[in-house]
Amino acid sequence: MDPWLIWLIVAAVLIVAEIFTLTAALGMLGAAALITAGSAAAGLSPPFQFLVFTVVATVTVLFVRPVALRHVLQPQTERFGVDALVGQAAYVVSEVTGMEGRVRIGGEEWTARSYDETLVIPRGKTVDVMEISGSTALVYPRE
Repeated sequence: MDPWLIWLIVAAVLIVAEIFTLTAALGMLGAAALITAGSAAAGLSPPFQFLVFTVVATVTVLFVRPVALRHVLQPQTERFGVDALVGQAAYVVSEVTGMEGRVRIGGEEWTARSYDETLVIPRGKTVDVMEISGSTALVYPRE
């Protein structure tokens, strides 16, 4: 079997293993094996292939991996989905109690309950969405 094909198989195995581990280390080693497969296809002898693999793997693991991890592990700056509704203003469509009610949040009608179960919020009031529990908005009246 040709050496470049062996390196290509090693690269594929490492990249597939990276998909399951998500450490970024195996992906960097897979990239190094892929580059080494190219150098093997170009006709480099096996000792130089190992040297290419070692140098590329060292550079990628020491310099590229920390940058990649820094970008992956950044905290999410924007909220999406129902998380984005928390803190929004809502309009009470039907009286909201600790058990039931309806509010309109950004043009959509939601079932609602009062965040403070003792409160009764009349129709027409503006409330703040405190939390989303399943498909129910927990709301509190604005002052």
